[in-house]
Amino acid sequence: MDIREIQNLIKFVAKSGATEVKLEMDDFKITIKTTTEGTESTTTYVQQMPMQAAPQMAAPQVAAAPVVSDAIAAPASDDNAKYITVKSPIIGTFYRKPAPDKPMFVEVGSTIGKGDVLCVIEAMKLFNEIESEVSGKIVKILVDDSSPVEFDQPLFLVDPS
Repeated sequence: MDIREIQNLIKFVAKSGATEVKLEMDDFKITIKTTTEGTESTTTYVQQMPMQAAPQMAAPQVAAAPVVSDAIAAPASDDNAKYITVKSPIIGTFYRKPAPDKPMFVEVGSTIGKGDVLCVIEAMKLFNEIESEVSGKIVKILVDDSSPVEFDQPLFLVDPS
C-alpha cells in the first residue's frame, strides 16, 4: 500500500463518520482514529509487520496531518489573518474554468456566496466542483490554472467582510 492509497483511505474514513478503523494485511497494520466534530483531527498509525525470515526491527509510525472536513481554515500569517483560506479537499489537477472555451469561475475581486463553485479539481478522470463554504470576496488565487494540487493545499484567500 503506497502513500496515496493511505491518504485516500484517510479521506474516506473522515467522510464516512467512523471514529476508528483498523486494517490488517500480511505485512502491515493501519489504525485510523477520528474525534468528534468539535475537535476534528485524524490520527493514522502505519505499522510494518515483521517478516518471519527477517530479523525483528522497530516498526515506524506515521501520523497524518489533521483533516479539515470543511476544506477551510484560518491562515497563520499576520498579513492574511483576516482572510479565510479555501483549501483543496482532494488531490488532483486544479482548473479555474469548467471547459477551455468557458469563462473562469472566479477572478480576484469576485464576490462569492456560500455554495458558489470556485473551481474544479480533476481526479482520476472525474471533475469535482469545489464550492465555497463562506460568502465574501476573492482576495487572492494561490494556484495556477491546470496545475496539480495536493490534499489540504491552499487554493484561494477570501475576505469574509
